[in-house]
Amino acid sequence: MSSSSEATVVTVTPNPSVDRTVTLPTALIRGAVLRVTSVSNEAGGKGVNVARALTLAGVDALAVLPAAEDDPFLSALRTTGVRYAAVPIAGAVRTNLAITENDGTTTKLNEPGASLDAAALAALTDAVVDCAEHAAWVVMSGSLPPGMPDTWYADVVARLAGMGCRVAVDTSEGPLNALAAGFDRAAPDLIKPNSEELAGLAGTSAEMLEAAVQQGDPTPVVKAATDLVNRGVGAVLATLGAAGAVLVDRTGAWLATPPPITPKSTVGAGDSSLAGYVRAHIAGSEAPRRLQMAVAYGSAAAGLPGSALPAPAQIDLDAVRVVSIAPNLL
Repeated sequence: MSSSSEATVVTVTPNPSVDRTVTLPTALIRGAVLRVTSVSNEAGGKGVNVARALTLAGVDALAVLPAAEDDPFLSALRTTGVRYAAVPIAGAVRTNLAITENDGTTTKLNEPGASLDAAALAALTDAVVDCAEHAAWVVMSGSLPPGMPDTWYADVVARLAGMGCRVAVDTSEGPLNALAAGFDRAAPDLIKPNSEELAGLAGTSAEMLEAAVQQGDPTPVVKAATDLVNRGVGAVLATLGAAGAVLVDRTGAWLATPPPITPKSTVGAGDSSLAGYVRAHIAGSEAPRRLQMAVAYGSAAAGLPGSALPAPAQIDLDAVRVVSIAPNLL
């Protein structure tokens, strides 16, 4: 356990992982024998990645997660300098494999994770609520392990309502749908869907959303995000890969375009974007600047190998262009 449960930002990773990244010098060929150029192993999981990026920036972050005291994952996490609060479980933290090709294309093979029984689930929930008491932000990210109901994020958002902290959620599939179904009960201050996740909530296609932005028309993305804001979400940060990102809240909408980069790995890019947004918010930045920081962080992460996360010196804010979207789209 960490020496203190107080932190400016509490990240929650219900399904942490050892992120193993192998880099290929060529394209991935199914059924072939391929030689790798490098291998890296990092303590990861989406919330852990957010905490790592914030810690690199000097932000006081605490990662809450389930793991046995003797799990090698915690040894790896300690080497990153990230403070953590671990809820003991019987199983081992999973290993996720990312295969990165020479053009940056990344294929991910994710294990399901260790099962949580009722006692571990209750302990994790209580740990999140306890650590949130003094936090400015609680960031809950990633998939849920076996044994956790899809409604867990929605349930915790409701528990945190009125506590004074802001809450961000970055998840997908069943947990994201359950979260959206519970917006009438309690909605987070921020969600960070990618194009596929936003498309699923809006009943459209990710390809259409990304293509529209690339063609200079962010209207479909803005409309999809605006619907979520109208349902109670404080802000929607929609990350669209190379097309950039759109931020929508009750005061307006903005589009950010990243600089051209040579992608090396997309592992952790979305988590870095979320860390950049939270870092900027804590610093008192207005919405356009928060979006600019988010995209700068995501772009920097995509330009790094393996699961490396960017430090402040690697962030180029001036290279990210942010424009306001016409108010009549809201």
